[in-house]
Amino acid sequence: MTWLFSIHLAVTWMLVGLIWVVQILVYPQFLRVAAKEFQDYHFAHCFRIGLIVAPLLFLEIATSAWLLYEGRQAQPFIISTGLIPLIWLTTAVFQAPFHTRLMRGFDAPLIRRLILTNWIRTLAWTARGILVSLTLL
Repeated sequence: MTWLFSIHLAVTWMLVGLIWVVQILVYPQFLRVAAKEFQDYHFAHCFRIGLIVAPLLFLEIATSAWLLYEGRQAQPFIISTGLIPLIWLTTAVFQAPFHTRLMRGFDAPLIRRLILTNWIRTLAWTARGILVSLTLL
């Protein structure tokens, strides 16, 4: 296993762990925040999660591209790399617009849709983690 693949594997599993924490803990907690405090709470969440997620997303895409460029052709790796656009697309279509709307204030039905649609990212990243790990076999 190369150092580059080790970094990619580690970043992938960091994102898998993070998305599960967001799915099971963070997003459901949005429903428990008082409406008058929600805007500040939500803004702080978006800012702080961005500080964690942005560098990991950059490393994920950069190491994927580098590994492909170096010729990594194992089918599980190729499939896992194909899940990255799905994750980014669902983020652009669902999560980002929902978070933008939530910046205006508490909206329980919208938060429930955020939680429901986030399962796409949660399952896709989990599949990525499994597939990247299978590349080791």
